[in-house]
Order: sequence, then C-alpha cells, then structure tokens
Amino acid sequence: MARLEGRTEGLTDVDLDLVRRARQFVAEHVASHASRWELDRRVPTETFALAAQQGLALMLQPEKEARADVPSYLGVARVAEEMGAGCLTFALPLLAQNYVAWAVARHGTLEARSSLLPQMRAGSLFGGFCLTEPGAGSDVAALATTARRVGGKWTITGEKARVLLGTEARFFIVFAKAKGADGSVGVGLYLVRAGLPGVEIGDAYAMVGGHALGCNSVRFWDVEVSDEDMLLPPGQGFSFAFDAIDFARLYVAATACGMLRAGLEEALQYTTGRMAFGQRIVDFQGPQWMLADVATHLLASRALVDEAVTCVSDRARFTPAVAHAKKFVTQVALPGLATCAQLLGANGLLARNASGRHFQCAKIAQYLDGSTEIQNLVIARSLMRTI
Repeated sequence: MARLEGRTEGLTDVDLDLVRRARQFVAEHVASHASRWELDRRVPTETFALAAQQGLALMLQPEKEARADVPSYLGVARVAEEMGAGCLTFALPLLAQNYVAWAVARHGTLEARSSLLPQMRAGSLFGGFCLTEPGAGSDVAALATTARRVGGKWTITGEKARVLLGTEARFFIVFAKAKGADGSVGVGLYLVRAGLPGVEIGDAYAMVGGHALGCNSVRFWDVEVSDEDMLLPPGQGFSFAFDAIDFARLYVAATACGMLRAGLEEALQYTTGRMAFGQRIVDFQGPQWMLADVATHLLASRALVDEAVTCVSDRARFTPAVAHAKKFVTQVALPGLATCAQLLGANGLLARNASGRHFQCAKIAQYLDGSTEIQNLVIARSLMRTI
C-alpha cells in the first residue's frame, strides 16, 4: 500500500535526504519499539543517541555553526512529521535538543560550542531546555527563577518543570530573571552544567503516558556560573524564549501531522485486509466516510504547517500562524486518531497497533508548548491588532 507522505515541493536536496533518513530511522528504530518503551516506562537513551548520530538532533544550526548540510525550516518540519509518525514522545525531546544546540551555537562562547556541540552530534551528550516552571508555563513574564550578581559570578536559584530529556541531560540552558547593568530587571539565559554544586535533577515524572519524554523537574539551589556561561544578558532572553516557543509549537504541529498520517495508514491497511459480512470493511460506506474525514483533516493540517513555515522571517505573522497550526492540528488529531483506532475494532486496544498510542500522544500534544486555549489567546490578540 502506498504511504501518505506529504508533498516534496520546496524541499532542497539536503531536506529530501534528511527526510529519507528520518523515515528509515523511524522504521528501524522507533515504530516497532515505541509501545515497549511505554509499557516499560523507559527513556530510550540509546535510540536518542543513534538519532543524533543520524543528524536528527542538531538541524537548526545558525551563523556560527552554519554548515552546507543544514536543512531548511520546511525540511525540519517534514522531518518532525516523519518522527511523529513513529512516536511523538520520542520526537519532541529530540526536537528540543535542536533548541538547546541552537542556543549554544548562536550565543555560546567558542569553548562552549567546541566542547558541547560535537558531543551532541555524536549522541554522547544531551542538554535540557529550562524555561517552564511549576507556576509559569506559557506566561514567560511570570518566571520566578532568578540570577543574582554575587562576587563576580551569577547565582541561579529556582525550579524548572517539564524539562524534556531532563533525566538524561548533562547541562541545561536556563531562563532566569536578573538585574541588568542599568538596574532594570529582565530575563537572561545561562548555561549550567549538571555537575555544579546546587543542581538537583529530579526523577522522571510518573505520568499516564509519554514516558519516552524523559520529562522531569530540575532545581537550582544558589548555583554559581561565570560570565562566560551567560548566553544572553538580562533583557535579551525574553525574545529568544518566544522564538523558541514559536518554533516548538510549529514542530509539535508537524509531529502531530505525522501521528495522524500513521493512524490513517494503519486504518487503511486494516480495513482493506479485514473481511466482514462478505466484503472488505473498507468497502462499506461508513468506514469510507470516516477515513475521508481523517484524510481531509490531515491535508488541512499540513497546509497550516506549511503556511507557518512561510512566515518564519516575519515575526508578526509567524506567531499567529504557528498558533493556528498548533491549535488546529492537535484539535483534529485527537478525534482523528480515535476514529482510526475505532476502525481497528477491538484490535485498536492492542499495544502492537499504533493508533491507540498515538491517540494518547495526541492529548499530550494539546498541552505541550502552550495549550489550545493559549493558542486561542495568541490568535485573538493578533485579530485585535487588525481592528
């Protein structure tokens, strides 16, 4: 049966090669193992390392680390779809590594870039993106973590929540409020090694699903870092945080497209091969219409992701475009995957079939990197600016 891959228009040769590698990697290392990771509540560290070695962890490499093999934003979105078709809770921590590496490549010292990025490419080092807090998710202005200037160093205190792959991270990029040289208070960005005194790495959360995320909390108790480890000074971290949030939302949407595609492929394969009352299930009008609705939503979801990618260079358009994409795709993925699981009948409950697991992950996608309600807020604000 033909797969339901998206269009290739606009993709470079580098993009196409990376998408092909991602598809092959998912087939060999993710799709057939994801259900076992979930049942065992295990973070597949060795598979994350393999993915990094395949070039899937450092795709966003700007200016200082620019290379000829760097894909376009559209290419990265297509890779995210391929990874999502295997397992969203594997795909998202891997994509988070891209944001960590992006921050180091753009704002780290030569020493930080030369010591951290090669290890990340080799899959021997993971970093944690520390923005969200127990009392501050999408509201970046409400951050409670602080960085104080003490004795020529920065002292960081606070707690970060829902750090993807945080259980395996050996360094963190930490957003914290601090007082700048002019006396004003703003958000700065700091590189913190896991082995420093005062860094407390929590165990993985016990969740109802999504254990491959390696999601945990990290606590910083008066942790001292040098000026060299200040990636962005107070006042400049806020903008970078929102850039990262927008890209994260875009790739959550792209990953959810992959889940929806995988569910539709599985439902098509099952209903085509299963006989009932003397004919294939797919030959009944009811299942045909159910499949058709999912196919329409998949096509519309991809269009919204592609539209958001075209707006990357225009922040005023990019932020609401990303909100539209994440809102719509995650909204239709949940009922769409429920439909796909329903078409498998009782087999939809079996761990070996992906639709049920993807259905669970579709709910996770509605929360991560800004809930559906947050996306509505972003969209509404953009509408108000047009009045």
